[in-house]
Amino acid sequence: MIAIILAGGGGTRLWPVSRQNSPKQLEAIVGPLSMLKATYARVRSKFEVEDIYVATAEDQVAAVLSQLPELSIDHIMQEPCRRDTAAAIGYTLLRLSVDRPDENFVIINSDAHVRDPDAYHAVISAAGRAVTADPSRTALIGLRPSYPETGYGYIKLASRLGHGGDGLEIYEVERFVEKPDRKTAEMYLADGSYLWNPTLIVGCVRSFLELYRLHLPQHAELFSQMRASFGSETETKIINDCFRRLPAVSIDYGILEKEQRLLVIPAEFGWMDIGNWRTVREVLARDHQENVVRGSYIEIDSVGNLIHCPEGKLVATVGISGMIIVDTGDALLICPQERAHEVKSIVDRLKADEKFKSFL
Repeated sequence: MIAIILAGGGGTRLWPVSRQNSPKQLEAIVGPLSMLKATYARVRSKFEVEDIYVATAEDQVAAVLSQLPELSIDHIMQEPCRRDTAAAIGYTLLRLSVDRPDENFVIINSDAHVRDPDAYHAVISAAGRAVTADPSRTALIGLRPSYPETGYGYIKLASRLGHGGDGLEIYEVERFVEKPDRKTAEMYLADGSYLWNPTLIVGCVRSFLELYRLHLPQHAELFSQMRASFGSETETKIINDCFRRLPAVSIDYGILEKEQRLLVIPAEFGWMDIGNWRTVREVLARDHQENVVRGSYIEIDSVGNLIHCPEGKLVATVGISGMIIVDTGDALLICPQERAHEVKSIVDRLKADEKFKSFL
């Protein structure tokens, strides 16, 4: 099986640590390793280096290679510009289809935390076996929710098809559900037939590319033009031109929500999407006051805060709770943790004002 690590996101909700020149996957957000290094180490424990590819933005290639020196340049799939996950995945599969069209692949996001790598790899293997048995079908991995999360999309289970090995079961997918409100998420948790959707996809290279013809024909046409240019003198120019013309569409919306023959395997392996500072706090160990601290910090009557500050700076708080304080030296973020998702709007404001663009 081929592992494709997606590492091209901007990570705007983790500003000011995550920046345009060093997005979140290249930073050590939840441990001593960058999220990309941690993801690679987890994948590398079960995959050979020749079976690992990274899809990233063209301007991040040097940084990816410096963090993952074991990978060769031809295993870095370079996106000329960001066009969301349907473009990133499709272009990578297009490249793989030249020499490895009938192999299985797994899509892995570089910004997720996994507490139980053994269970994680067991379900990927089970999904691989399901796809090998029927290469025309794509298998998803869904996570049994442990609380009523409103920030994730959900997968609704349909009929059970059988056992996938390792105590895992295979189901058909009934439908996808967008991020719900709190009351709906509580209903999903009580129902038991709804899974969190981490966009963990296992499929056959050739078969999955066919789904673009069915559901994203404009992508398929531009991919065809790119494929025809491979090895020619005009390859770079044509790929750059075609890539910029690709509609920006997520793989969930563009293909998964439209495809009728998906499989899903429910699993539990301690997964969490590191999407904002609130989830960072939830992942990391807390002190006796439930504060998460990186740097020097003293507090009085302060509970449940995330403090992230540079070496040589002290943060002191009195009587605050549930706050996020992130200091990078040139920028300071302060917000309640329940509004952590709105940090993206700060980045949008920075982009709109010329005098603030140096902080992006």
